[in-house]
Amino acid sequence: MYVYDQYDQAMVDARVADFRDQTRRRLTGELTEEQFRPLRLMNGLYLQLHAYMLRVAIPYGTLNARQMKMLAHIARKYDKDYGHFTTRQNIQYNWIKLEDAPDILADLATVEMHAIQTSGNCIRNISSDQYAGVSADELTDPRPWAELMRQWSSFHPEFTYLPRKFKICVIASDEDRAAMRLHDIGIQLVKKDGVVGAKVFAGGGMGRTPIVGPEIKDFVTEDEIISYVEACLRVYNRYGRRDNKYKARIKILVSELGVEEYKRQVEEEWAHMKTLGIDPPVAELNRIRAYFADPAFETGLSDDLDRSDPDFALWVDSQVAAHKVPGYAIVNISLKPIGGIPGDASSAQIDLIADLAEKYSFDELRVTHAQNIVLPSVKKADLYAIWQALNAADLAEANLDLITDVIACPGLDYCSLANARSIPLSQKISERFADPARQRDIGELKLKISGCINACGHHHAGHIGILGVDRKGTENYQLLLGGSGAQDASLGKIVGPGFDEDGVVDAIEKATDVYLAKREEGERFLDTYRRIGMDPFKEAIYG
Repeated sequence: MYVYDQYDQAMVDARVADFRDQTRRRLTGELTEEQFRPLRLMNGLYLQLHAYMLRVAIPYGTLNARQMKMLAHIARKYDKDYGHFTTRQNIQYNWIKLEDAPDILADLATVEMHAIQTSGNCIRNISSDQYAGVSADELTDPRPWAELMRQWSSFHPEFTYLPRKFKICVIASDEDRAAMRLHDIGIQLVKKDGVVGAKVFAGGGMGRTPIVGPEIKDFVTEDEIISYVEACLRVYNRYGRRDNKYKARIKILVSELGVEEYKRQVEEEWAHMKTLGIDPPVAELNRIRAYFADPAFETGLSDDLDRSDPDFALWVDSQVAAHKVPGYAIVNISLKPIGGIPGDASSAQIDLIADLAEKYSFDELRVTHAQNIVLPSVKKADLYAIWQALNAADLAEANLDLITDVIACPGLDYCSLANARSIPLSQKISERFADPARQRDIGELKLKISGCINACGHHHAGHIGILGVDRKGTENYQLLLGGSGAQDASLGKIVGPGFDEDGVVDAIEKATDVYLAKREEGERFLDTYRRIGMDPFKEAIYG
């Protein structure tokens, strides 16, 4: 994984010093809250319902054990002993005291971490595939490109005050595990005529106006990706709406201009950009690539497993994915225990996961956009020991991509923007479907909950999505069916009138009953929905 050079460290240390002085002036009254607000947001510090929330960047979801242990330390010392992993592959702390924030950033800087550009109208944390570099189905490891973009976008003077926040995702396989087309810009590394380059999508996103990003460039060579993305951003920065925050995202610009006109303007801007020589030399990309070289995998390892323990076998079948190297496996650690809070982990659990990564996974971890953790490279011979350690720490739930693997935002329990609570609802759903046999019978079903229209819980992309709204002062939940954030990206459609908390859980159960009754061999919930349409579900739910 990437290691800071002197420029990275100096930049982060300088930001900490700046923010320490800004915080001091706020605490002494030299700065008003109105003056301080944009300064704290540039450092990932939000003021929520009960306290400040700090969002820490985990670029493309990759970190090492030392960094993970620092996240546990912050949870213990400065928060209420837990952290919340997010759909942006970041971590949030919900109970931060303002006077502690500079010390937290200073602690993070000692392990090459920060909270820069985790908020504000700028280019946010670059996301990627949680299996990057270890999956057999990818063209190449996309993280060097994500890192190059991180360096290019950090403190970029032209893109620090965009019309609205901006999210970029880079993947390198046909299977989309990162919701790439639901980003402002999505990049898929591809090969054409033996040359590596990228397919580019722009204008995707969720929120108030969800759109699956259209393809705007079928191929750009790898040595011109930065200038092409900069051209996309320049057109957006020039014409994006600044008079209405609800129409400020690039998806609105692309939609209103039309895809062809947006492409034309980008091509015109790109022709100019190429005369400026802003694309980094190939030597720089190769320098970054060296940090992502494969670890020292052993050869000749066995793929055999002792499956005599049925609980271990169940966990393996659910949580372990194929690795590109024989004898190794990818381990998915669920942060979704039955009745738990999706994405939350205690400091002790975070420490344990760090220890496992250090001992068994070449000192590397990944955070997924589904709010889980990955150990990317473990020997199959070590899987039983890892499972035992996870099981003892309540981290061995075998529910990856099942109905209890719920994505949920913090909702009205924490967020000042939310209209409804997400956490209690997610807990009720997982308890209703707690039976492991029932979960496996239903199969892959991605359920996602947002407490407001901003869609931090990706409800539009759920096979079943839930949106919390305010109905005359009462929390109400709209049910959506048919969404997907994968390579078959689609947007969920509202079934009908909303429900109270218990009512929406009942509606979900009725929807799964329809699926079980009407599915054909090999069909997922999403496949059955697409084949038979909304009407049978609607009839069962409201009949």
